[in-house]
Amino acid sequence: MKPFGFSGVRLRALIQKEFIHIIRDPRSLAMAFLMPLILLVLFGYAITMDIKLLNLAVYDQDKSAASRAYLDGFRASGYFNIVASVDSYTQAREQLDQGSVHLALVIPRNFARDLDLGRTALAQLLADGSDANTATIALGYAEAITNRFSATRQSARVALAVDNRLRVWYNPELKSRWFIIPGLIAVIMTVITALLTSLTVSREWESGTMEQLIATPVQPIELFLGKMAPYFLIGVADVLFSVAMGVWVFGVPLRGSFAFLLGVTAMFLVGGLSLGIMVSTIAKSQLVASQLAMVVTFLPAFLLSGFLYSIDNMPRFLQAVTHVVQARYFVEVLKNIFLKASPPSFVADDLLFLGLFAAVVFSVALGKFKKKLS
Repeated sequence: MKPFGFSGVRLRALIQKEFIHIIRDPRSLAMAFLMPLILLVLFGYAITMDIKLLNLAVYDQDKSAASRAYLDGFRASGYFNIVASVDSYTQAREQLDQGSVHLALVIPRNFARDLDLGRTALAQLLADGSDANTATIALGYAEAITNRFSATRQSARVALAVDNRLRVWYNPELKSRWFIIPGLIAVIMTVITALLTSLTVSREWESGTMEQLIATPVQPIELFLGKMAPYFLIGVADVLFSVAMGVWVFGVPLRGSFAFLLGVTAMFLVGGLSLGIMVSTIAKSQLVASQLAMVVTFLPAFLLSGFLYSIDNMPRFLQAVTHVVQARYFVEVLKNIFLKASPPSFVADDLLFLGLFAAVVFSVALGKFKKKLS
């Protein structure tokens, strides 16, 4: 019979034992410290929504001063590089078919005459829609240039019907990295925390040391917390390192409370580490545990957290599924802390769900862990 009661001495011994395992296992050390660095650098530089240079083909049938002034707007924007001046509509289409350009601009005859007569001058933009995101952004840039050119050609006696004055808050230069990096930190930590703890219990089963632990006076709750505590500290260190990378390497501003960030991180780590232990309890093999952890963390965190794809644009049934994805709430809170400096009251719903997830998964994982040891 194991003695009843929680023992801080036994818990401290278990934590020390787990730290020794981690230090002696180079794979765990690499996963704990190198993997977040590698993923952050790879994804941080690879994933970008910014379009800085677009190739443009031009078919100018008018060849007037007005058409040249219109094209100067594209050159001066810094977004377009006129790589081809073609002599027919067919050649413009061929440039798009070959993938040589993102857009083809067709300026018809009488372009200047229509402008001089006060008529609407027509011009056509052909876009390569095989990359829908690039095409949408390119058309947006072209529309802005066209609107600016149109405003300069209007008579001084005619005022604009609507004079829009746009101002972008929180990310005035619309840098995609500013909203990608906070979400990326959440996705990476979701995967890392589950992977780290998913291997710890399965390693004990494979090595045969779990049976030895069961034979000792150690209580299941002590063993559970002893497994979790070292990885909790490692998780905090990883988050701090990732935040430092985001601020100093990628230039993302941290406008919110650092203490609030640490508090949310602690809540998130409890849920993530508990999920990993639950996976490890189900799968006794380290290989199966790691594969299962990747399936239940990486794909949902990457696709269903709102990190890259807006949840509001997803089908209804997928929007419902996202409510059980822990990364969804961590992504939203991190973006608010980094860019908006939001207080806890502004993200109360996300904090509530994040805490609820941590409590439920911790309870279920502990219950399965006790049952496995009994």
